[in-house]
Amino acid sequence: MLLIPCPYCGPRPELEFAYGGEAHRPRPADPAALSDEAWAAFLYERANPKGRHRERWRHVHGCGQFFNVLRDTVTDAILAAYPVGAPPQELNAGRERQERGA
Repeated sequence: MLLIPCPYCGPRPELEFAYGGEAHRPRPADPAALSDEAWAAFLYERANPKGRHRERWRHVHGCGQFFNVLRDTVTDAILAAYPVGAPPQELNAGRERQERGA
């Protein structure tokens, strides 16, 4: 089971959280001006990288807050957790810690 470090409550089991999708994805400035294809792409197409990825999570069975996580999709290692509105974590953040096995 994945242990997710909520920035408000501390580490909790994955079962307490809901995945909220890709983090730091800006909404279109004028959604009404988008074609149906462009709007569908915004709503449904997401990055699915192998490696480090920024994600949004919500602590549903806890504080109820949304927050962002930097997670390696290969190892499931969580490298950083930070509040929504904080600057995006660098994709190489936590690399030394992960390589040391910490």
